Amino acid sequence: MERSSGILLSISSLPSPYGIGTLGKEACAFLDLLAEAKQGWWQILPVGPTSMGDSPYQSFSVFAGNPYFIDPDLLIRDGLLKPEEVQTVFWGDDPGHADYGILYQERLPLLEKAFQRGWDRDRESIRRFEEENADWLPDYTLFMALKQHFGMRSWLEWPDEGCRFRKPEVLEAYREKLQETICFFTYVQYLFFAQWKTIRAYARKKQIRIMGDMALYPAMDSADVWAAPENFQLNEKRQPEAVAGVPPDYFTADGQLWGNPLYDYAYMKQDGFSWWIRRVAGAAKLYDAIRIDHFRGLESYWAVPAGEKTAKNGHWVKGPGMDLLQVLKDRFPDIQFIAENLGYLTPEVAQLLQDSGFPGMHILEFAFDSRDSNSSLPYAYERNSLCYTGSHDNETLNEWFTVAAPEDLEQVRRYMGLHKDEGYVWGMLRGGMSSAADVFIVQMQDYLELGAEARMNKPGTTTGNWRWRMQPGQIKEGLAERIADMTSLYGRSK
Repeated sequence: MERSSGILLSISSLPSPYGIGTLGKEACAFLDLLAEAKQGWWQILPVGPTSMGDSPYQSFSVFAGNPYFIDPDLLIRDGLLKPEEVQTVFWGDDPGHADYGILYQERLPLLEKAFQRGWDRDRESIRRFEEENADWLPDYTLFMALKQHFGMRSWLEWPDEGCRFRKPEVLEAYREKLQETICFFTYVQYLFFAQWKTIRAYARKKQIRIMGDMALYPAMDSADVWAAPENFQLNEKRQPEAVAGVPPDYFTADGQLWGNPLYDYAYMKQDGFSWWIRRVAGAAKLYDAIRIDHFRGLESYWAVPAGEKTAKNGHWVKGPGMDLLQVLKDRFPDIQFIAENLGYLTPEVAQLLQDSGFPGMHILEFAFDSRDSNSSLPYAYERNSLCYTGSHDNETLNEWFTVAAPEDLEQVRRYMGLHKDEGYVWGMLRGGMSSAADVFIVQMQDYLELGAEARMNKPGTTTGNWRWRMQPGQIKEGLAERIADMTSLYGRSK
């Protein structure tokens, strides 16, 4: 990767009057800001439809787009919605935080109106869209139609065994019975990808590349697991025997119990990792670079017996390593892969990163955390890497300065030469921008110098996450110029 920098901001965190960020004018405005600030990357979080807990890492599909991100104003402009239909909806009274309960109640009924007006009109374009996405769209739309039919329960709890076990004659009967609902979910995906295509084209015009996050595991309650159970470690009842997580560490005493199903890598290897090839091909339609979340799980993964309340009693199991990564490298030579190599690292993980050739990650906050023996100071960052102030799982810099241990704060003050005239946050930004790492990524919250109220996610907790949103007018005049000056000074201008 060439020397460059970028900003991490979830689509959900963009300003909008509709309860959550969308792919409309504010997304274009953010791309304008990135270009003005001489940034080369916009890093986002996964864009799939979210389920319980609202985490973008627990989605109903690794291929589909989030209906919440479809911009109502663009639908009005396209004649699919009337202004009053959008303006009379109450989208919440806190522009700084997404209210997912309101979104769940209001967004799909609004899109239903667009569907009724647009399905026949757009039929030829929809047909092409269906052909281009035939490897995942039919399973996803049937899955969502069945979920709606069965009261949004997990597919493991569907009362019709024929649906759970995908008996062809049963699924065919439901396809006929739920045809209208299937068409609706097809149209929603058509709208999402049409708007995404416009945003991607605008990003290219501005010479901004989009870096997407690819969660290592799909959610248990997803079309991906339901449609291809042979790829996962499930018993004869399609229940997981063990689930994913990470072991206890200095930051989480119980570890993190994610609950995702684990892959059957032996089966996957036999068929040439075809599921992974389809998955990355889908991501390549969205992103210029793909960050593989929890990369260390490809070397060895933490398997927790199903039914455990914490991740404490798991054990390490060998992963596919280069058997999988070499397939992806050979199949997708034009995609830039990035390894999220954080967490419990071993010499074997370091060797896998080296063998892959992928750039890894460094977190500035971890560099000065005396509890983290895996981290290193910025002087030791290799060029083929990305330096972050913090990821979506970290405190903002402003918060970190209030919670870090006194001895860690003293070290960072001395190392970075922090002083109050410049501001400690901007001193840290300067330190990251000047590092040897090829790419420097900053959370937008850090450029805005926000505190704990703007934290995106706190690992190990299940409520209050993924809600932060940037408010209109929060980007002050001169910010883009200040970022651009620092970017140019340290040789990262696009």
